[in-house]
Amino acid sequence: MLFNSLEFMIFFPIVCLAYYVIPHRVRYLFLLACSYFFYMCWNPTYALLLLTSTAATYGCGLLLGSFEEIADEKKRNLRKKTVLALTFLINLGILFFFKYFNFAASTLVRLLGLANIAVEQPVLDLVLPVGISFYTFQSLGYTMDVYRSDIKPERNFFKYALFVSFFPQIVSGPIGRAKSLLPQIDEKHSFSFEQVRGGLLLMLYGYFQKLVLTENLAIAVNSVFDTYDQRTGFQLLMASLLYAFQIYCDFASYSNLARGAAQVMGFRLMENFNVPYFSQSVAEFWRRWHISLSSWFRDYLYIPLGGNRKGKLRKHLNIMIVFLVSGLWHGASGHYVVWGFLNGIYQVIGEWMRPVKKWLVKVFRVDEEAFSHKLLKGIFTFALIDVSWIFFRNPFIQSLKILFRIAGLNTDTYWFTWGNNLEAMGLTAQSRNLLVAALAVLLLVEICQYKKIRLTEWITRQGIWFRWLIYFAAIFGILIFGVYGPGYDASQFIYAQF
Repeated sequence: MLFNSLEFMIFFPIVCLAYYVIPHRVRYLFLLACSYFFYMCWNPTYALLLLTSTAATYGCGLLLGSFEEIADEKKRNLRKKTVLALTFLINLGILFFFKYFNFAASTLVRLLGLANIAVEQPVLDLVLPVGISFYTFQSLGYTMDVYRSDIKPERNFFKYALFVSFFPQIVSGPIGRAKSLLPQIDEKHSFSFEQVRGGLLLMLYGYFQKLVLTENLAIAVNSVFDTYDQRTGFQLLMASLLYAFQIYCDFASYSNLARGAAQVMGFRLMENFNVPYFSQSVAEFWRRWHISLSSWFRDYLYIPLGGNRKGKLRKHLNIMIVFLVSGLWHGASGHYVVWGFLNGIYQVIGEWMRPVKKWLVKVFRVDEEAFSHKLLKGIFTFALIDVSWIFFRNPFIQSLKILFRIAGLNTDTYWFTWGNNLEAMGLTAQSRNLLVAALAVLLLVEICQYKKIRLTEWITRQGIWFRWLIYFAAIFGILIFGVYGPGYDASQFIYAQF
């Protein structure tokens, strides 16, 4: 049941109405049942995996909490580490089996082949359970918080199960933190018109990003990359630029829909994006992109590895480990590892070049606060990120061929026949105008967010006629220009496959 499906359009209003009608003391049980129903719409069998992960981390939390009563610190820490390791083994074992078994087996067979050892590769016909990477990390984050004594273990199994399976976020996040989300389950959420309106506006913007921007961008991007060997360098360059906006709008739309849906029911989920393409360095980009995952890796991997506390060399090694693991988290394929490597090495090289940069700024008296300087840094950062997106979107060899074609652009086809190239990508004059207008709206919203201007609050302060004019314009804009309807297969959100 995708957010952009008819089923969800029916499911969500019913859940919200019932949620505010039923007594507070049983609301969490109702939401838990709805969340499992929502999840089972993909494959009922995989709810057993979700339940297994939930039970394992719930039991671990209780055991870790009980160990706090042991007076002997050495004995207490040993037991806590043993239980924590066992919980990680169970949860990561399930994740590895479904997501990485075939990839690991294929890699091992290739390595053995290099040593002239012939082994037949075992291949399992497995379908990746939807959202498994997200709810696994969310439940393990809870376990780590209890292990560190940052929070007390949740005693109520059903409340904890709702924390893991909460339907707005289970498929593609944001990855919730127990310290923030668990207490909200106990809050008495009274109906608030302002709160519901804010959530619906956030969802409306999410639908604009998904149906108008993502789906229309996908037409050109998929057309070009799926036939890359028949495309000009200009078309591939344009497709790579458009893909950067496609993946951003796709993922940000899900996060906005999730946050909006949760807000309608009184829950506050973590903001997952903060104008990432306005970043002036790759490190800043990763503080603004997929914030819930980036902060998870920071708190539960980077810092435990030593962070930046053990010298520059160790810091750079930790950065590379985090981004290689991040690449694997996104998918069991070599091109995801390359994508992670690129994002890691960008930052390591940036650290190495920092003294050179400072020297150049001093020698040439560069005003680092000048708009032109910030703009150039932003463009350079976007270019680096966009190159990495090519590897994220396409297999490794195909990505290299695409980059070679882009690097070997012919001026005849690049500069003077750009209109024909765009039409060959599936971008007619009408679709080009639509994308330009939609991207302009996106840019306006991003600028407002960057300038800390809350558009939702601004809209709600306007007069009723002007306010409803904006609402109707947004709704009819989505209905008229969105990609949906008969013959349309509701496109899976890109990050739902991870």
